[in-house]
Order: sequence, then C-alpha cells, then structure tokens
Amino acid sequence: MNTILKGGCLAIYLLAAGAALMPLPLAPGVTIALQYIAIGLLVAHALEALVMFKYVKRYPGSLAASLGLTLLFGVLHWWPLRRQPAPV
Repeated sequence: MNTILKGGCLAIYLLAAGAALMPLPLAPGVTIALQYIAIGLLVAHALEALVMFKYVKRYPGSLAASLGLTLLFGVLHWWPLRRQPAPV
C-alpha cells in the first residue's frame, strides 16, 4: 500500500512538471489544478519536515536524503521511522 501511495505522489509531481515543460493532452483546467496540487503537496511536506524533524533525522542514510524523501513523500517516509530508536 505504501508503494502505491508513493507512486501516486511521484505521478502527480511528474505530470505537473511535464505540464510545465510542454502542454499535456488534458483540459487546461486540469493541468493548472494538477500543478496547484503538486505545489500544495510540496508545501505540506515541507511543513511536515519541520514539525516531525525528530523522526526525519532517524533515517539511516544522510539527513539531506531523508529531507528530500520527506519533501517527496511526507508522512509515507517519516511514519515508519518513528518506531526506530532515537540515535544516541
């Protein structure tokens, strides 16, 4: 389920980026709405990264990678990290 939701996030970002580079065969209103949704997701995930930073920094990789994954996937990235023990 987590993989499907992450794929949906990536699809929204890719479609919005593609619509910014070239016109998509969609209704004009759909393209604009898709771009606003992608921007809204990025803003919401940036706020999540700030509020849930104590979990974001538990990622075993680099902090930059964890922040990037939080910007892309939000709660889908940091929720499993909350079960891990805090680093000492």
